[in-house]
Amino acid sequence: MDMGTIRGLGTVVVMVAFIGLALWVYSPRRKAEFDDARLLPFADEPHAPHPLNRNEQAQAQAQAQASQQTARRSKE
Repeated sequence: MDMGTIRGLGTVVVMVAFIGLALWVYSPRRKAEFDDARLLPFADEPHAPHPLNRNEQAQAQAQAQASQQTARRSKE
């Protein structure tokens, strides 16, 4: 085995590792895990958004807006 063959095999190994890593990172099965990991820098903040609470927050905002509109209509 000469040096060119060893370098070629090294290139193939690195390319396969890169493709495997890219498939792992962009896999739809990992989306929820990476969404949680993306918020880790904000975990020590008191009002950190949590991906599981987004739907609840949206519902609370919608209810608040509806109650504000109802209050405005009753004043008129």
